[in-house]
Amino acid sequence: MAGYVYVDYVTIRQFNIKTSCPTAGRFTFIPPNQMKKLYTNYINNFSGLSIEIWLLSLVTFVNRAGAMVLPFLSLYLVNEKGFTLPQVGWIMTAYGVGSFLGTWVGGRLTDTIGFYKVITASLFLGGLGFIGLQFLDSYYGIAFGMFALIFIADAYRPAIFVACGAYSKPENTTRSIALIRLAINLGFSIGPVIGGIIIASISYSSLFWIDGITCVLAASFLFVLLKPKKVTEEAPKKIKFGLPPLKNKLFMLLILIMVLSTMMFVQYFSVIPLYYEQAHFLSEDVIGALLFLNGIIIVVFEMPLVGWLERINISKTMATFWGMVFLALSFIVLNLGDWFGILVIGMVLMTVGEMIGSPFSNALALEMAPEGRKGSYMGLYSMSFSVSHIFGHNGGMNLVNSFGYANTWYIIFGVVAIVAMLSLLLHQRVKKSRILATTPEFPV
Repeated sequence: MAGYVYVDYVTIRQFNIKTSCPTAGRFTFIPPNQMKKLYTNYINNFSGLSIEIWLLSLVTFVNRAGAMVLPFLSLYLVNEKGFTLPQVGWIMTAYGVGSFLGTWVGGRLTDTIGFYKVITASLFLGGLGFIGLQFLDSYYGIAFGMFALIFIADAYRPAIFVACGAYSKPENTTRSIALIRLAINLGFSIGPVIGGIIIASISYSSLFWIDGITCVLAASFLFVLLKPKKVTEEAPKKIKFGLPPLKNKLFMLLILIMVLSTMMFVQYFSVIPLYYEQAHFLSEDVIGALLFLNGIIIVVFEMPLVGWLERINISKTMATFWGMVFLALSFIVLNLGDWFGILVIGMVLMTVGEMIGSPFSNALALEMAPEGRKGSYMGLYSMSFSVSHIFGHNGGMNLVNSFGYANTWYIIFGVVAIVAMLSLLLHQRVKKSRILATTPEFPV
């Protein structure tokens, strides 16, 4: 069978590959010429995206490749600083408050001075903040430092979403967002692996230097590769069109869904690493490898998955629903046993939910935003993630402290199941209202 490749039937159906080779179970061997078609179809998922989107993706990758501190932050605060779980929870709450206010300010600044300046300043100043954070030792000092750092860093979030809309054709917006997410996850998949190795072989302090330097490099790359004169965005309009986000009832239902779901999702970056260490006795490098699994699956499969879902015309609201389903399953499986493979299955389920739900919910929020208010809409959308940091980490830490890990996973499963029902409600409301993608303001 030399020259043939072993693939599953799902791949064959998705890319319409023809093969007459004998099958074994659900797998078959396909010849090299059909593999060329598979490769071509994979590459086609990236076609049609503007050069500006690719440059923004490159900058985002450089930024996220150095983001090694945050996945290990809870371990750092417990192991290096000696804080209790409730103290760590409150520090993460300060993180969330800073994120909440930072995304709000970032959205308003995006509508007034433009996304280019917001992105560049956020990356540069955020890099300096990461370097400075390591020199703080007291509980209150670290809490305030986290607040200030994330206030600056998360102004980036609404600006990058608006940039995606500005540089994309309407039919390419979801894939542009998926490419930005691919860059984030490619950097994030590399970061924790390197971070775990650095912690094991050098120290936690090195992570702060590397994270800060890469943020500064990302700002420098953006300044060099995407000069202001090359930016195609129009000057911010003084006239606002459409409903303000707080008066858009369907948009606010989407925000509620995102707040509740991301409160559960962020457990994978605070409580789950502690669960890996305390319940399964895993070292930092193994924890980094599990986080790497999340990133590498997204890098390889998200763009083809998004492309396939668009080809079968799945609605953005139903994609959001299925994302919730897989997220809920990722927590409940953790109570099925102590086998290490359960952790892998949980990570894979969470990743599938993230790949399905996140790009489409991002695109849905951007689609709902009228011209002249996109920064405000995407700022509020990004603030939903900030709220999750305010309450999610703290709530998760205190739930574990009071009820243990197993009961916490049951509670989270129940919450995400409710969120899935809210996603179906959103789908029905949108369908009932017969809202078109070109409608500027989604009235109920």
